[in-house]
Amino acid sequence: MYGFAPYIVLMSTLAVFAVIPMGPDVVATKLDLGVYFILAISSLSVLGILMAGWSSANKYSLIGGLRAAAQLIAYELPLVLAVVAVVIQAGTMSLNGIVEAQQATLFTIGGVEIALPYILTGQIIGFTIFMIAAVAELSRIPFDMPIAESELTMGYLTEYSGIRFTMFFLGEYASMVGLSAIAATLYLGGYGVPFLPDSLANFAGPAVFFVKVSLLVFLIIWVRWTWPRLREDQLQSMAWRWLIPLALFNIALVSVFKVVL
Repeated sequence: MYGFAPYIVLMSTLAVFAVIPMGPDVVATKLDLGVYFILAISSLSVLGILMAGWSSANKYSLIGGLRAAAQLIAYELPLVLAVVAVVIQAGTMSLNGIVEAQQATLFTIGGVEIALPYILTGQIIGFTIFMIAAVAELSRIPFDMPIAESELTMGYLTEYSGIRFTMFFLGEYASMVGLSAIAATLYLGGYGVPFLPDSLANFAGPAVFFVKVSLLVFLIIWVRWTWPRLREDQLQSMAWRWLIPLALFNIALVSVFKVVL
């Protein structure tokens, strides 16, 4: 288990890219349950981190692994609930369908059809919750309690070096790009951009998608170098007392507007 753990973390992250569309036809696999797939496969990283902490036979690693499990489980709940609101608004669990729903015309001004991404049509709360939970899922500052160099000597990574440490390191940054890609798809319109002809979507879509993902990656790195570390009680309190109730409120709000409008 010691040797397999970093590869589980990395591969569970890379598998997410198989269903993320970068154009109408630029996608490895079109799944009707694409949202379910990315949420299920990305959660396997928790197993890899737990295996790493327990199999290292090191107290620092064990405590780091337990902290990581508690944190990842706590913040997966608001992350999933934020995504549920998007599924309700789009009416589909297909990632391609969610992008296409964001390209639907909302209103017309002077004969020009206007379509807006979900972040501008009632999902700003969900987007904020998703990005906070994403930073926590990455165990980056201000949510880096599982690693905490000053307390746990790198936590569950203490006994890892060489290629295995590299796999964990690559897994973290692959997860950052993966979560940014998911957020760009769900909230920023994915590969869609206003006034782009459908005939060019497969060619310009990947470039548009890359720009959106890059902006979100920059945001995550910016937070990493700006905010101080939270205490463990503050970290858990934010998830259970604030983000989860707010995510449930967001689901109720989106459901009401979906039915009324």
